[in-house]
Order: sequence, then C-alpha cells, then structure tokens
Amino acid sequence: MDIYKKAILEKLYKRRYVGGRHTSEDNVTKGFPKHARGEIKKALKLLINEGYIVPKPTSYGLEVSLNPRKIEDIRRILEVEQTLQKFLSDF
Repeated sequence: MDIYKKAILEKLYKRRYVGGRHTSEDNVTKGFPKHARGEIKKALKLLINEGYIVPKPTSYGLEVSLNPRKIEDIRRILEVEQTLQKFLSDF
C-alpha cells in the first residue's frame, strides 16, 4: 500500500471517522502539501474502490468514512507501519 493511502487511513482512523461518522472528501486533503493533493484524491478514490472507505453521497458533496467491516485490516496496516517507524527510529 502506498504512502498516500496509509496517510489517509491513518488520518481518518485517528479522528475516528468510522461508519456513521463521516467527513467531506475535501477535509481529507487538508493538512497535506498542496503539491500532493492530486495524488491524495487519487488514493482516496482507490481506497473507495478497494472497500476500505465508504462513500456517502450528499446534496452538498461526497462524504467519506472508514468501512467498519474492514477496521481490523486497517488496524493491521497501520500497526505494521508504526512498528516499522519505531524500528527505524532506533537507529
């Protein structure tokens, strides 16, 4: 999984956007460098296609949240990333 996908999953997981709690797709790109926002939007679409993120169309735009059925997979992905970062920081 690429770095942008992991960053999106981590952001939504830390802010507890799971299931019924959702946020605008525009808010997902906030906080990332402006030059990377196009890649972030592409990664978001891929995560929706892969089923990790659930889209919720509204009259005012697309809302997104983490798929509660895949939350264990998401935790595993993020845990591996955090373990790797801890390992590398020890050097």
